[in-house]
Amino acid sequence: MRRAPLPLHLTTGSFSLRAADKAGVTRTRTQAQDLVTVSRGIRLPMDAAPSGAAAMRAYTELDDESVLSLGSAARLWAAPLPGRLEEDWRIHLARRRGLSAPRRVNVVGHVLTLFPDEVVELDGARLTSPARTWLDLASALGVDELVAVGDALVCSHGPEFPVPREPLCGIEELRAMVARHPGCRGVRKARAAVELIRVGADSPPETRLRLALLHAGLPEPVLNLVVWGGAGAPVLWPDAAYPEWRIALQYEGAHHNGEDQYLRDIRRADTAAFCGWLEVRVSRLDLAGEHPAAVRKVRAALESRGWRAR
Repeated sequence: MRRAPLPLHLTTGSFSLRAADKAGVTRTRTQAQDLVTVSRGIRLPMDAAPSGAAAMRAYTELDDESVLSLGSAARLWAAPLPGRLEEDWRIHLARRRGLSAPRRVNVVGHVLTLFPDEVVELDGARLTSPARTWLDLASALGVDELVAVGDALVCSHGPEFPVPREPLCGIEELRAMVARHPGCRGVRKARAAVELIRVGADSPPETRLRLALLHAGLPEPVLNLVVWGGAGAPVLWPDAAYPEWRIALQYEGAHHNGEDQYLRDIRRADTAAFCGWLEVRVSRLDLAGEHPAAVRKVRAALESRGWRAR
C-alpha cells in the first residue's frame, strides 16, 4: 500500500503532530517508517536534511507560547558563539513568565519575561528577537564574548563596500533592551558589553583584536573606514584603521591561505603602500594568550608613525 504524500510544507524540515493535524494528515500516516520521531510529538522525514529554522521550527509548533531562545535563537541569527556553546546542540525553548518551562528530552526549558516585540518569526519558527537573544546570552557569556555577539548583530556596511551588509539590530536597541530588563540574569555584563559594541566588525577575531588594543591602553581603531583613491573610487576597506596615522589593520583568517586570496592580499598591501598607508597583518596566533602579540605589532606601528603614549 502506497503511503499518502505529505503536504509540501511538512517535507522540508521537522513538524509537530499538531501541525500535521492542521494539515489533515492522519495519525496513522505520522507513524509511518519514512518519518523519524525526533521528540515527543515531533516528526522528521527521513530524506530531509534540514538546517536552520527548518530543523527547529516544530518545537515552536507544539503550543502557541513556546519560542526558541538563547543558543538556539542565536544560531538562527548566525550569531558567533564560543566553542562550548557551539557544541551544545540541545534546543533552548522558552515560555512567558507565569507558564511552566518546556520539558522534554534534549530541550533546555526557560521561563522569561517577554514583551510582544521581543518574539518574532523567522522562516516559520518563533524565536526571540536579535536584541533579546543577545541579552539572554549575557547569562552564559563573558563580557568580551557578549561584545563579539553584539558586534555581529549590529554590523553593517554601506554600498561603497564590496559586500554591503544590513544590521539585524542597532546598538540603541541593545541598550534599550538592557534598560527594559534591569533584573535579568547577566544584566551587569550586558551593561558593560553594550558600551563596547561598535558597528563594522565582521568577525569575532576582529572584535578580539579591537578589545585587546583597548585593554592594552592603545587608541581605539576606527571601523567601517573606506580609503578612497585618486580617481574618487574606494580602494581599501581595512578591518580596522587609525586614519590619523594612516595605519590599516587586517585580520588574516584561514580563508587567506588560498592562492587567489593570497594574491589579492599582496595587491591590497601594494595599494595601501601606494596610498601612504602602513598595513599591519594579524593572524589568529597574534591574538592568542593573555598578552597577544597583536598588541606589540600595533603599538610598534603606531610609534613608527609618531604616536606616543600619554
